[in-house]
Amino acid sequence: MVGGVSPDKKTALTSKKSIMKKIAIAGGGISGLTVAYALINANQDLEVTVFEADNRAGGKIWSDRTDGYLCEKGANGFLDNKPRTLELCKSLGIDPVRSNENSKKRFIFSGGRLKELPESPLSFIKSDLLSWSGKLRLLLELNAPKGPPDETVADFIIRRLGREALEKLIDPMVSGIYAGDPYRMSIKNCFPRIKELEQEYGSLIRAMIKLRKAGKTKSKECRQQSSGSAPQKVSAAPGGTLTSFYNGAQTITDALAERLGSCLNTGVSVHGIAKENNSYKLYTSKETVDADIVILASPAYASADILKDFDGELSKVLSSIPYPHVSVVCFGYGKAEVTHPLTGFGFLTPHIENRNILGTLWDSSIFPNRASDGHVLLRTMIGGAQSPGIATLDDGKLTDIVFNELKSIVGLKTEPEMVSVYRWDRAIPQYILGHSRILNAIDERLGHYPGLYLTGNAYRGIGINDCVENSYRLAEEIMKMSPDI
Repeated sequence: MVGGVSPDKKTALTSKKSIMKKIAIAGGGISGLTVAYALINANQDLEVTVFEADNRAGGKIWSDRTDGYLCEKGANGFLDNKPRTLELCKSLGIDPVRSNENSKKRFIFSGGRLKELPESPLSFIKSDLLSWSGKLRLLLELNAPKGPPDETVADFIIRRLGREALEKLIDPMVSGIYAGDPYRMSIKNCFPRIKELEQEYGSLIRAMIKLRKAGKTKSKECRQQSSGSAPQKVSAAPGGTLTSFYNGAQTITDALAERLGSCLNTGVSVHGIAKENNSYKLYTSKETVDADIVILASPAYASADILKDFDGELSKVLSSIPYPHVSVVCFGYGKAEVTHPLTGFGFLTPHIENRNILGTLWDSSIFPNRASDGHVLLRTMIGGAQSPGIATLDDGKLTDIVFNELKSIVGLKTEPEMVSVYRWDRAIPQYILGHSRILNAIDERLGHYPGLYLTGNAYRGIGINDCVENSYRLAEEIMKMSPDI
């Protein structure tokens, strides 16, 4: 039949549409938005609905323009070493902005002053960040015994690199990434690559030497290839360049929200779920929704609340994932009012320094459009797992604490011309020792409920890259497990 569809084919298409599955997603952060976008791209006939309790989408990715400054309330970007996020940006038609050379220059506040993190073995030897005994202790790493399948970050680092390395190098890193406590965090779940290197090579130093040799060999092979393809770096470190957007990290969630259009419902919370035969009912603040597939992309504590009457055991497991208090304090200054040149990424503060702040990022030094010409933006984190109470102080006290500490560290001459305080009562999920057992328990319970899924940064990676990658994987799994869609 020319110029149309045969009657038999029309019947088949109508039948297929009649059994098209409805997918409901609770949570409109980066994970919920991405999995919705990925599913719709995989099959545009799917009926996908996203419910977000807040009046805006984006979750903890939130860029705020205040008095000429662009402040990030939460995540300020992602590393460009994972292709999926860059592919998503390309699909959305948005252009990422990579941080400049300043981002490679990072500092630790130690011994009452800022000390630059070494970028090479030679600069590390010359650096006074660690004492000579601390540096010599690192050499014993070659003969350190392998640890158990999982242990705390602190136990792993003390065994392999020594206590001084933990206190001066790793503790501030754990605070900077997780706002966490290395004496509670799981090395396997927080830094899986480092644990893998120990298990594979028996030594981190030996692993770095072998990986570096492998990288040189790879580079040589690539140079010899006529294709001219660029060699890939082989490294134990995550690598990559911190990347964001001209108008802030929220650009990516705004673009996703725009693409989803009417599929996204903000200001609608989900407070319960029930199973009915082979489908589910989702109880929202607006209506009861029928769905064949339900994805909970909300924080673990919110998903626990949704599931409390549906599966008490699963709800209890999710509730066991801790989230510490963190506050973000942004200061805006004229350049002339800050003595330090701020040519760098910023600094982190080890817990042994007995300071109140976790660290300060010099956002205007690494990304454009964070402050107007002649001005600088300082973004300070305070609170976290080791000092959660400080983050709950009132705005005035938080501002005073940050000002008094930064005054001597970077040389503040006057009060800031702009102050913004952002609070996260439950900020970053903590992958504490035993997190793998939590994940196994979640998977076991979900095995009883086909069509029910969990995703988000509470489980297998907290960064934007992790959330995007896990969301795409989940969408692919759903398409594979449900061939009729």
